[in-house]
Amino acid sequence: MSDLLVRAARGERTERPPVWLMRQAGRYIPEYRDIREQYTFKEAIKTPDVAERITLLPWELFEPDGLVMFSDILTVLEPLGFDYRIESGVGPVVSNPVTDPSDVPTEFADVATEIGYVGDLLTRLQASIGDETSIIGFSGGPYTLASYVVGDEPTSRKPIRRFRTNHPEAFRDLLSMFTDVVEEYVRYQVEQGADVVQVFDTWAGVLTPDDYREFVLPLHQRIFDAIDVPSIVFARHPGGKLDLLAESGADVVGLDWTVDMADAREQLGDTPVQGNLDPSYLLGSPEFVKEKTHEVIEKAGDSGHILNLGHGIDRTTPVENAKAFVDAAKEIER
Repeated sequence: MSDLLVRAARGERTERPPVWLMRQAGRYIPEYRDIREQYTFKEAIKTPDVAERITLLPWELFEPDGLVMFSDILTVLEPLGFDYRIESGVGPVVSNPVTDPSDVPTEFADVATEIGYVGDLLTRLQASIGDETSIIGFSGGPYTLASYVVGDEPTSRKPIRRFRTNHPEAFRDLLSMFTDVVEEYVRYQVEQGADVVQVFDTWAGVLTPDDYREFVLPLHQRIFDAIDVPSIVFARHPGGKLDLLAESGADVVGLDWTVDMADAREQLGDTPVQGNLDPSYLLGSPEFVKEKTHEVIEKAGDSGHILNLGHGIDRTTPVENAKAFVDAAKEIER
């Protein structure tokens, strides 16, 4: 395994910043679009040889320092009995949502049995490319998972906040149940070959600092305590919660593009960080991409930094610009 990413996640000084991209294997790659002509999204993630082909596409194009498995944050809903689909232009839609406390699940099925295809993919990736790069697993976080299963407004985060207000105990029960299944899921990923695990609690960023501290922080701590490889926490628009995210137990705090890298490094001290180029910058020229990427690298310093975008890559991004982003990191000499 190339350990550049792992060493950076541990806070070590590295000869250059390791680099990968969120939504690394996606619609900006023509070969991905060709494959998706043959398979639905869920068919692709549930067919290990197809998911492996998709995961490897970025490696064939620009050899990043981490390959993130091709999957979805919602796969972990399956052991809980939730049925979901991805609607174009809408996003995830859960067909049996939680609308009142009686809908909160009280048990879940065995993760390895219900979503064993994820383990199969990780095993394949370790066998095919694990000696050359780090394999990245991931899961949705409890608040983000809850935000998708509560209510019937898939593009709005209001239902989960309303549920929290009207049914506080059921809200806690729901988050706790998600935490239980995510704990088992991340352990399973490590057992099957993940070198690094990222937890996307993307929508936890909308919470006030007090609500994050009360409802979510203890759950994050439980999850990250279950991961014995380097781990990353990501919440979009973290605003006034960076210090709390650093208390989550994750080794690395992911930064979106709304956070100034230099300010974050000063605030977080020795805590490693990941990020945080504005994804829209990849819509400019390759020269512009490299210029802006080098600015992020300079602000981040020479230890404990994993270069990434501040959120997922836009589907209209030219492939040569994604390559320019990765190359910008590889050009650094320390």
